[in-house]
Amino acid sequence: MTVGILGGGQLGRMLALAGYPLGLRFVIVDPSAEACAGRVAPLLNQDYLDPSRVTDTLRSLDVVTYEFENVNSDSPWLCGDVPVYPPTAALRVMQDRLAEKTLFSELGIDTPDYFAVDSLTDLHDAIARTGFPAVLKTRRFGYDGKGQYVLSSSSDVADGGGLSTGRPLILESFVRFDRELSIIAVRSARGETAFYPLIENLHRDGILRRSVAPVPSAPSSLQANAEAIAARILERLSYVGVLAIEFFQLGEKLLANEMAPRVHNSGHWTIEGAETSQFENHLRAILGLPLGSTAARGLAGMVNLIGDIPRHEDILAIRGAHLHAYDKSPKPGRKVGHVTLVCEDRDELMSRISQVEGLLV
Repeated sequence: MTVGILGGGQLGRMLALAGYPLGLRFVIVDPSAEACAGRVAPLLNQDYLDPSRVTDTLRSLDVVTYEFENVNSDSPWLCGDVPVYPPTAALRVMQDRLAEKTLFSELGIDTPDYFAVDSLTDLHDAIARTGFPAVLKTRRFGYDGKGQYVLSSSSDVADGGGLSTGRPLILESFVRFDRELSIIAVRSARGETAFYPLIENLHRDGILRRSVAPVPSAPSSLQANAEAIAARILERLSYVGVLAIEFFQLGEKLLANEMAPRVHNSGHWTIEGAETSQFENHLRAILGLPLGSTAARGLAGMVNLIGDIPRHEDILAIRGAHLHAYDKSPKPGRKVGHVTLVCEDRDELMSRISQVEGLLV
């Protein structure tokens, strides 16, 4: 069976690597000839909207998926006769922060307060209701902290928070959370669902730096609540594939922040830390195969390598460290790899995570 993947970044790369033991084949579609997934699978170097070579290639595919949500949902790759998962209807919802928040509200899922902003008048009206601080975001094309601006005072509002009000925006109340969590859920084409343990995440400058799972010191009700939220969304969207949902935790309450219709950075720990990785389960789901166990193999941690990778020998000298290098050129703010660690003792896990983080510049 052959899977087409739109997007040639590290997520597409790890999907292909997870699929080879299953006997799967892959075609990567990406406009960049340097796409790192193209080093582990055949790369079709073209724009997603270019139909010139779509027809023949599409005929050879059994299913199409994507590794990032900013692909155009009107791409000919997503509008042919080959099944596309996750479904494009779900993709369109998650491409727009307002549509996403509206879906949460329709399903009775708690969120930060939010308001559509299409003009400076809208912005002033919204800030009068949220107060300061508040977070102004573009409704589309934001990731890793891009397209977001914290409004701390009226002087920040004067210029639209540094974001052009010529495009749709959303204003959200600022949440003083206890911690940031996420859940990785998966639903197969056969309707089977599974959920990974809740994950605790640490962000800095809008970029995920570290994940730990299962989340420490969490009441069982928190996991049950997160799974119930995910199940409602999976069902409403007739979803197929892996879905990531990010939350703010306030005591025993979860506020839904945002979703990603794909495998997710906070789920990288599952490669070594779960019985079935998020990448393998995504492929099982979109191909209608039975889902694998999502049980954790112990306590797991993941550290992102941002900008550059320390010496391989220094990372691998740390007990239990697994290095995943993406074969991407170093660049400030770029995710170029990650390290996973799995052990049975929480203190030991955090010690090893600290050793990895001590190698980072």
